Amino acid sequence: MQMKKFFNQKDLLKLDESIVDNLIETLEAIEDSDSKKDHEDDNIKEELPTEICLLPLRDSLIYPTLIAPLSVARESSVQLITENITNENKLIGVIAQKDPYKDTPSFDNIYQVGCIANVRTTVKMPDATRLIVQGISRFKIIEPIQEKPYLRAKVEFLSDPDVPESKLEQIEAFKRTIIALFEQAIKLSPNLPEELRGLAINVEEAGVMADLIAAHLSVGVQQKQNILETLDVGKRLRLLLEMLSREVRILELSSKVSNEVNAEISKSQREYYLREQLKAIQKELGEVDDRSEEISEIKEKLDKLEKILPKDAKKEASREFSRLKRISPSSPEYSVARTYLDWIISMPWNKFTEDNLDLNHVLEVLNDEHYGLEKVKERITEFLAVRIVKKEGEVRQPILCLVGPPGVGKTSLGQSIANAMGRKFGRVSLGGMRDEAEIRGHRRTYVGAMPGQIIQNIRRLESNNPVIVLDELDKLGNDFRGDPSSALLEVLDPQQNKNFRDHYMDVPFDLSKVFFIATANRLDTIPSALRDRMEVIELSGYTQEEKLQISLTHLVPKQIKEHGLTDKQIAFEESALKKLIRFYTREAGVRNLDREIATVTRKSVKLFAIGRKAKVKVNEKFLLEKLGSPRYTSSLLDERSLKAGMAVGLAWTPVGGDVLFIEASASKGNKSLLVTGQLGDVMKESVHAALSYIKSNTRSFKISESMFDKKDIHIHVPEGAVPKDGPSAGVTMLTAILSLLKNKAPKPYVAMTGEITLKGEVLPVGGIKEKVLAAYRAGAKTVILPFQNKKDYIEDVPKDISEKLKVVYAKNGKDVIKHALDV
Repeated sequence: MQMKKFFNQKDLLKLDESIVDNLIETLEAIEDSDSKKDHEDDNIKEELPTEICLLPLRDSLIYPTLIAPLSVARESSVQLITENITNENKLIGVIAQKDPYKDTPSFDNIYQVGCIANVRTTVKMPDATRLIVQGISRFKIIEPIQEKPYLRAKVEFLSDPDVPESKLEQIEAFKRTIIALFEQAIKLSPNLPEELRGLAINVEEAGVMADLIAAHLSVGVQQKQNILETLDVGKRLRLLLEMLSREVRILELSSKVSNEVNAEISKSQREYYLREQLKAIQKELGEVDDRSEEISEIKEKLDKLEKILPKDAKKEASREFSRLKRISPSSPEYSVARTYLDWIISMPWNKFTEDNLDLNHVLEVLNDEHYGLEKVKERITEFLAVRIVKKEGEVRQPILCLVGPPGVGKTSLGQSIANAMGRKFGRVSLGGMRDEAEIRGHRRTYVGAMPGQIIQNIRRLESNNPVIVLDELDKLGNDFRGDPSSALLEVLDPQQNKNFRDHYMDVPFDLSKVFFIATANRLDTIPSALRDRMEVIELSGYTQEEKLQISLTHLVPKQIKEHGLTDKQIAFEESALKKLIRFYTREAGVRNLDREIATVTRKSVKLFAIGRKAKVKVNEKFLLEKLGSPRYTSSLLDERSLKAGMAVGLAWTPVGGDVLFIEASASKGNKSLLVTGQLGDVMKESVHAALSYIKSNTRSFKISESMFDKKDIHIHVPEGAVPKDGPSAGVTMLTAILSLLKNKAPKPYVAMTGEITLKGEVLPVGGIKEKVLAAYRAGAKTVILPFQNKKDYIEDVPKDISEKLKVVYAKNGKDVIKHALDV
């Protein structure tokens, strides 16, 4: 057979090598092999080496007689070609990898049967070495010889067994069936050239034909490897027939799907053309189209809101609707107008929830979900009481600001208030908010404009009287985009929010029915104008008894439920909870306590997971075993021994009260005063005021004026990484300096707070409850407070705490020194 009858010769070394290029050489090789005698083939195989270098292929393999291009880029493979392919020896073993992603395959990662190949051409390229190889014979690895720098092994060459005459007819039947299926595959697959049909028909040897067809099928390496490893020609043809039948079925389905898709596309194009014609006809006849139906739907919804919409909203909606009717649907302005009308229609102009005015029910819900917080509960019941008594007219919604340390339940209290009153609940996180548009919305002239968070929440809740929590009010920011706190002035002003105008909506919406609850950790960072519009309720830290009750009624049941346990499987003893509160947490709120309870519960769950059946009793021994040694001693004051020049002060922080240990020392110098510990200006002034008061009253304090000569005094407040400021440490500075000068240690377990003046007066300070609770947690037994804070102490400090503390009310510095130094 003449090759020019089927192909034109091409350069096999081109990078975009096609299947036709290989077919030319393959058919020539097959014709040459057919023209040789069987005993000549035996002589060739006898000359093949028994030891050979192996070239692993990632996702392909080579069959005997066939010619294929290879690209070699791996360093070990390039070294193999360089060192072993010479004019005298051009034979290598080509074998497939099991894992194509393995860069350095070992003998465990390659198949055991491959094909010995003759390297006919090599061309070195910048990125790889290109080869043209022709398969000669199958081989099987007998014994590995080396793995590095490349694979080398002893091999046994395999040949096809002779076909018995009794099976020749079966083989011929297989061939004809396979050729028929292969012709069908060529017609269905765009990747198989028509020339393959003639090539397959003209191959006389059944084994070679099987290898040729298998090499061009789009199947996996494993399936092709099965063909390579099957020596029996009949079995090989049967295996190929199964593969080819499956491939033809897949190609038929692919062709069917492709035809259906093309038909669908043609159908869509035809429908689009007909639809456009229909629109033109309807336009001529004055009939309604889809756009008209949409316009009619919007008109119907606006008509239903005719008596509900405020005057300005009705006017704006009418104007925008008229504009919508004139805009083409293909215009970007159409979607802008359509979206705006959707917002107008979907706002709850007259939708609201009825308040539950049963005061007993409201108190029951609040008490079930929150322990303590009496001031807030009282304020809610007062509001509902006014609603009950005032039958006519609107009742102004309270705008509360809950201020307190983290973990005391400010945000969750908002949810509880909504549940108690039967209202819907929403939340707006203000922390880090810097853009005024987050509150008032974006103007519709901007791309992607939308209303602010307030209007979004009201639309989402579908009620015009929800409870909305404005979380982290004290953490609002501001930059060139505006000041969100200024935007909130209108939202939180009862006199203005009745006609709140969002920039996007541009129509007034009544926010006076919304119950706003703001939360904050501190008041000093909230602008005074905004603070003035709210009713501030301070939530101080919890006492140990309150934490115990919260644990028993809320935290423990919650953690048991969340971890999939029941009361029959685990029980917390009160003594264990008290120890957990006292020795493993030290905080104003209960967040860390909640985490510790969760930790204990998880460790209990683990016991059940590994087979425990008995109930877990969480007692003090169990805590020690699972949580380790206590993190805190029973008293912070027990950890520090007070010496001359020391004093214990009380401070207020955003996370509750805290204890300050103030130290003073003297050294030779030139009468200078050094203050360290990252103190603010106000606190530094307290040091100077206290020292000036002592110098002006040396006789009263029985100290010599010469003590100040040639001495430097150094005041230090530990934990220097934490900024500290405020006037309330004045009496503590006085005590520390006087203790140093008199060389007398202060009384143990005494803590104090108060501002000192140059004349020695002790002025009142804030945060009394937080400071007293901090002193109690630290183990103080006596607390010195300004006389004018007596009312705050009596009203704010829980009785169970005040009964355990001795309180001294000081009017001047001498009262402080009398009870702190006993002089």
